[in-house]
Amino acid sequence: MKSDVKFFVLPLAVLLLLFSSCKIGRKYVRPDLHLPETIVPGEQDSAVYADLKWWEVYTDTVLQSLINKTLAYNKDMLIATSRIKEMAILKRIDLANLLPSVGGKISAEREFENDGGNNKDITNTFEGKLLFSWELDLWGNLRWGREKGIAEYLQSVEAQRALQMTLVATVAEAYFELIALDNELSIVRRTLATREEGVRQAKLRFEGGLTSETSYQQAQVELARTATLVPELERQIVNKENDIAFLAGEYPNAVKRGIMKQEITLPEYLPVGLPSDLLKRRPDMREAEQKLIAANAQVGIAFTDMFPRIALTGQYGLESSVLSDFLKSPYGLLGANLLTPIFNSGKNIAKYKAQKAVYEQACYGYEKSVLNAFKEVNNAIVNFNKMKEAYESKRKLEQASKSYVELAQLQYFNGIINYLDVLDAQRGYFDAQIGLSNAIRDEQIAIVRLYKALGGGWDTNVY
Repeated sequence: MKSDVKFFVLPLAVLLLLFSSCKIGRKYVRPDLHLPETIVPGEQDSAVYADLKWWEVYTDTVLQSLINKTLAYNKDMLIATSRIKEMAILKRIDLANLLPSVGGKISAEREFENDGGNNKDITNTFEGKLLFSWELDLWGNLRWGREKGIAEYLQSVEAQRALQMTLVATVAEAYFELIALDNELSIVRRTLATREEGVRQAKLRFEGGLTSETSYQQAQVELARTATLVPELERQIVNKENDIAFLAGEYPNAVKRGIMKQEITLPEYLPVGLPSDLLKRRPDMREAEQKLIAANAQVGIAFTDMFPRIALTGQYGLESSVLSDFLKSPYGLLGANLLTPIFNSGKNIAKYKAQKAVYEQACYGYEKSVLNAFKEVNNAIVNFNKMKEAYESKRKLEQASKSYVELAQLQYFNGIINYLDVLDAQRGYFDAQIGLSNAIRDEQIAIVRLYKALGGGWDTNVY
């Protein structure tokens, strides 16, 4: 029995060494992207702002809580996690295709035959066998499939990381917009109180004969105009809360948040790193490259499909027509099947050419993704720098408008100017306050977008 097993197994080992060492097809090489020397002209950085963890960038503890909740319960994130599990399992199937498969068969059959009605024949068959099958990977067809499976698995991993990077930025941006809306509503309500006081004073001065009815009517118009802003802002606030709740996988609810800082300190310069490092840091870039690697492997599969394939099959066990002799009846069979395309009207060649075209499309898609990444980074850098300038200008405008409205009110009470001048000063101060609030919001969002564009926020470490 042992010699029979050895006789059966040794040919398989020899054939493995002979036929599983060749892999034909073009090995993947990253396209020449002609990257610029620097992301920011004239400057090169060793440190990178995106290397900071997202909780080191967003230090507001309320925002950190919202981000953590979103990463844990966001439905798209859960789908991406499940996708990774699926691709990991499919990757194991691609590995299993490279290895022999072993099955078992136990059967008992009785065949009854009576040819012509006078030749009764009954045959019994008893079997207990191990069944072997193995496709030899002569040209690398199965190994190309294995490479494709690995690339698709890594693509799903990078897709989840890219999604996390996007979610972190989206939650942070929505949070800062919500706080800005709260601040704007607060400004409107303070202005509304000022307008109410202005109506009261204008009424008293009109009834006392100090001013005309026109000033009183103008004060009422400004009060009504300001009041119309409240419901619109309240609507926007609720909608923004619902957006944040949806990101966190929750039904609409009130979102806990802090208050807007009236001043934020920004560094003069944020290091952005080297161009080549940008492709390594951004998970969406790594995802796009894994997609390209999978497309290249698919070309290899299509190419090797045009060559012959050999499949080995074998059986070893016991087979007898008499049950009492079953254990005394060893049985073995080793076979090989050569499957080769002879004539199929050029179908395999067409599949290969079509797959090459798919790979070419994937190359252009990857190059487009790289161009878009550099565009996002450059836009984010410009926005970051210009938002700082805009904030400083609007801060000075707010301070000057506040001084002017105080002076106008004083001069109005002393009869130097009319009420229309006071209203103009108040409108200017109101617009300046809203402008400063929006400038603070825009600064915060500029940081969010620069951090995301540089590839920050995907770190999978749990905060």
